[in-house]
Parts: sequence; C-alpha cells; structure tokens
Amino acid sequence: MSNKSNYSYVGIAFIILVFGIIFIPKIVDRIKNNDITRSDRMSNVPDNNFSNTEKLAFLEINGEPKKVPDFSFVNQDGKVITNKDYLGKVYVIEFFFTTCPTICPIMNQNLVQVSERFKGIKDFGVASFTINPSHDTPEVLKEYAEKYKITNPNWNLLTGDRDAIYDLANLGFNLYTAQDDSAAGGFEHSGNFALVDKNGFIRSRKDAYGNPKIYYRGTITEAAKFNEEGEEEEISQLKEDIKKLLNE
Repeated sequence: MSNKSNYSYVGIAFIILVFGIIFIPKIVDRIKNNDITRSDRMSNVPDNNFSNTEKLAFLEINGEPKKVPDFSFVNQDGKVITNKDYLGKVYVIEFFFTTCPTICPIMNQNLVQVSERFKGIKDFGVASFTINPSHDTPEVLKEYAEKYKITNPNWNLLTGDRDAIYDLANLGFNLYTAQDDSAAGGFEHSGNFALVDKNGFIRSRKDAYGNPKIYYRGTITEAAKFNEEGEEEEISQLKEDIKKLLNE
C-alpha cells in the first residue's frame, strides 16, 4: 500500500474522530434535555400510509363549511386561550369535568394516548373544556393535568363562563352538554371528540352513505375494540385522520 493511501485513511479516521468529539456530546445533551425537533422525531412524522385514503369531509351548514366559533377561556396555567391560538394547528375538542365518575377518565386516557402518538409535533393540540367551571378552576385543572400526565404544551384544559362553555358545546359543536342532578356526577355530556383542521374547520371522515360522521367515539379504547353495545372504537380512526390533516 502506498504512503499516499495511508495518509488518506489516516485523514478519514481523524475526521471521524473530530466529529465524534465535537458533535456526539451535543446530540446526547439534546436528548437529555428533550430538545428534539419535529424533524428529529422521524418515527413521529406523519406519513401517507392510510388504510382509508379518502380526503376528510367538511361539516357543512347551509352549504358552508362550519368553523369553530370564537372562544376565549383560561387554561390550567391561568393563561387566556382563544380559538386564534389554535390556528395553524390540527386539534381535538372534548367537553368533560374533573369529577366525572363515568366516561371522562376513559376519554382522557384515550386523548393522552393520541397525544403521545404525536408527541413533539408542534402543529398538534387538544382543547378540553370543563362543563363544571365553578369547581374546575385553573388550579384544579392543573392538578388534573398532572394526574393524567398531560405534557403536550398545546393541550389546554379550559375554564370560564358557564353559559359560554355550554353554548360552545351545544350550539358550536352540537356536542350535548347539560347539568343534571340525577346524572352521575351531576352532569350529562357527549363522549365524542371533534377534529379541527389548521384553518379552524370541523372535519371528519364519511360514513357508508357519503355523509360526514362529524365525531369520533371517545369512550372505547383501542385495546378494547368494542363496548358492551357492540360499538367499535374510533381512536385508531382519529389518529389516522389527524395525520391526514397534518399532511394537508
């Protein structure tokens, strides 16, 4: 082997050594500090491998795509959050209350799982509106977020004026909400999720008749697959449809 070849191998080895000394500690440090960007999380980047390739439908009212109404509430950190804070993001809507003894725990466990699937993706969020704002103060919501290990910075648990929340639920999303002293926990509400695109429009896949399904069943886990009534879980559909909207 010539001296020239030897020098070439030595040079390459030297470059690799320098790269390792300079950059590997920085990469390790970023991992330790959870400073990984969306482009770094290759396994979490939305893809185009869909079992259902049909474009998501818009919910139309009088021929016009329905947008999320304006809202303004306070989150678990005491910060005012409006619908404008979600523009540019794909997000899931739910209505719940922290003392709910029935469906809310399952709903939020499902949403935590969904949120973990899109962890580190800055364009995904969740908006959870309490229907018992007199009890669910920002401090109470903060404890609830810690209990359920809610860490997504774009997941806001929101409280505020009771009538405004109920109007948003019943009129803005047609997700039934009511105070009912005879119901478990004192309230009745839908166990469904709504999905909103980056421009604030309510979106969903279509049913067998070509109509928007509008909502996603939030009270059955992927693991369970079906409930006692034979209804199928829709969390897997929700995850896939979030990916579609992130790719738009």
